[in-house]
Amino acid sequence: MVRYALAIFTSAFLLFGIQPLAGRYALPWYGGTPSVWTACMLFFQAALLAGYAYAHAVASRLRPRTQALLHLGLLAVAVAALAARAVLTGSPLTPGDGWRPVDDHLPVLRLMGMLAVTLGLPFFVLSTTGPLLQSWFARARPGRSPYALYALSNVGSLLALLGYPFLVEPFVGRGAQAWGWTAGFGLFVLFAIACAGDLIRRTAAGTLPEPAREAVAEPAPDAPRPGVKRTLMWLGLSMCASVLLLATTNKLSQDVAAGPFLWVMPLAVYLVTFILAFSRESFYARGPYSVALIAALALVSYAQKEGPSLHLGWQVLFHASALFTGAMVCHGELYRYRPAPRYLSAFYLWVSVGGVLGGVFVSLIAPAIFNVYWEHPLALGACCLVALAGMLQRPPHEKTTARVQRVLRGAMLVMVALNLSLLVSGAQGRVRFSERNFFGVVQVLEQDPDDPREHQFTLRHGAITHGWQYVDAKRRRAPTSYYSRDSGLGLALTEQRRWRDALGLPTSLRVGMLGLGVGGSAALLEAGDAVRFYEINPVIIALAQGEGGYFSYLGDSPAKMEVVEGDARISLEQELAHGPKNLFDVLALDVFSSDAIPMHLVTHEALALYRQHLAPHGVLALHISNQYLDLVPISLAHAKALGLFATLVVSETTEDTLSSSWVLLSPDKEFAWGSTFRKTGSRVRRMSLRGEPDYVWTDERSSVLQAVRRSRAPEEMGIQKNDDPPPAPPVASPESP
Repeated sequence: MVRYALAIFTSAFLLFGIQPLAGRYALPWYGGTPSVWTACMLFFQAALLAGYAYAHAVASRLRPRTQALLHLGLLAVAVAALAARAVLTGSPLTPGDGWRPVDDHLPVLRLMGMLAVTLGLPFFVLSTTGPLLQSWFARARPGRSPYALYALSNVGSLLALLGYPFLVEPFVGRGAQAWGWTAGFGLFVLFAIACAGDLIRRTAAGTLPEPAREAVAEPAPDAPRPGVKRTLMWLGLSMCASVLLLATTNKLSQDVAAGPFLWVMPLAVYLVTFILAFSRESFYARGPYSVALIAALALVSYAQKEGPSLHLGWQVLFHASALFTGAMVCHGELYRYRPAPRYLSAFYLWVSVGGVLGGVFVSLIAPAIFNVYWEHPLALGACCLVALAGMLQRPPHEKTTARVQRVLRGAMLVMVALNLSLLVSGAQGRVRFSERNFFGVVQVLEQDPDDPREHQFTLRHGAITHGWQYVDAKRRRAPTSYYSRDSGLGLALTEQRRWRDALGLPTSLRVGMLGLGVGGSAALLEAGDAVRFYEINPVIIALAQGEGGYFSYLGDSPAKMEVVEGDARISLEQELAHGPKNLFDVLALDVFSSDAIPMHLVTHEALALYRQHLAPHGVLALHISNQYLDLVPISLAHAKALGLFATLVVSETTEDTLSSSWVLLSPDKEFAWGSTFRKTGSRVRRMSLRGEPDYVWTDERSSVLQAVRRSRAPEEMGIQKNDDPPPAPPVASPESP
């Protein structure tokens, strides 16, 4: 049994270990949005379905010796494919630059194509292992149950999921992960060869039933073939759990950061429910889990009402509890309706089909038919219906007290489900525009329409406000949201003008803005300035340029405007490679997906790229406002590596603006000592990093876990004030771009 155990454990570990790594490779090229992971999950579910179908067909229709030889050939092809990629591209799994998106046309299909080419075949081989090798073991060891191997595969899957964000991602680069995974695949192949050899030897010795028909005996009279109704029930229950898994992942990722740290937690919870429900029927009881579902929906409703102001830990806990109880209800009912052992392979195949349908719904159908993330409350509502359907089945000899409790549980389920739907739909009352695409949900809300002075339109991405503009002509051009004149960006622009004026240079500036929003930063620009906005979301671009008549900052500004559509980093790389450099006096990073900052835009390589686009005395302004992540240490580590001086500027909320945190990186130490910074009402802190940074985000190695906000003093993180007197300002004039 050892060889089968090693092969199945290793395959399950590799199967789930490759998924977050594949997402890490895909994120930088597809905008760093949560939709990247749902598209990846759709591919993984489809590949898993194909593997189950292969295992079912091979195990039920081919002779044992033929099965073993066929699978050995498939293993050889997978190894050859990995070796060929390693020789031709230098890495067995890294996708080539040719897979970078050239536009936003069908990003889901392009991403799935990339995954199919880079890791499709080895992933498919791994997905066949569990059911196929369990069937081999049942043949080779008649009388011994193969279900211990199923439990072992689940252990391997969980270890891979939980180990990746805590033990692998923070310490091992992507390239090393790819080679390590490939070495593990080679080890798995050796175990699988040993299993195939065992099957062939026993076949040759005549100890196995050779004809396939002997392995497919006629069903017993008490094991009728499952009908269409039961098959549809399997599909519906598995699809509901799959939709809830992906919708919960989207919900968490959009407000923090898309990455393995928040990908694997929902997947691990989902897997635990599958393990518990399918281990023993007594692990699922309708009464207790209906009560748990009521409590979980109440907590999710509270989280929906509080929004991003609720602490990250509570957000994760509340949504994880709802996912656990909802998926447990679906998987518990699924196990109750399992077929006789004769039809188990078909049962698992249909369950896998339901999982794929859930992925198709979240990745392809929901964005086309919903303007907001309705799939999350709908999935929770469907779980409530499943629980209600179970409670409608009256147990025999039920006492009156038990019946009253059952009716009360059903009524409370209906109430909490309605309350959640009302909370979600109620938030849409002020929405005047809503559109959803691969990059998320964009909405325009109308605020205070009855107050001429306060009447405004607000842009919201996910759950976060990304800017607003007043309707009143007297206030229409006023700086709002995160772009007050005392914000980090406002101070950087003002000081650059003052400095240039003192040196007798034109005060007009060349500005680069990574991120557009409503175009509110344009209110800080003046005649003669030239600004280039980089924005990946075409919906944002259309709204900022005046579509619908909500926002007019770009049209109202006297500065020269230019908008570049596409990922900001890819666009800057292309400009650097194919044309003259844009030497910006101020280059601002202000890119958010809801409240999440795409990680690939704040790595060391990204900031080194931005540095090359700065004028000799240019300033890099990083907008790091975030409810959950502390990006100050990361910004300081980048400053030290690039030889720049760092200044933290924190502005407070005013009548027209919101509080914001900016880190300004300048090659000149005296920049932050100018009169602009001495006169401002914002908190200005000139900083330096003592010793080596605890961690540095790079393209190869970065983890959201490292930046989760903690209540530590800056000094404990090696950050200290740098209030040394500045050197004398330069005598020579800065070069003009």
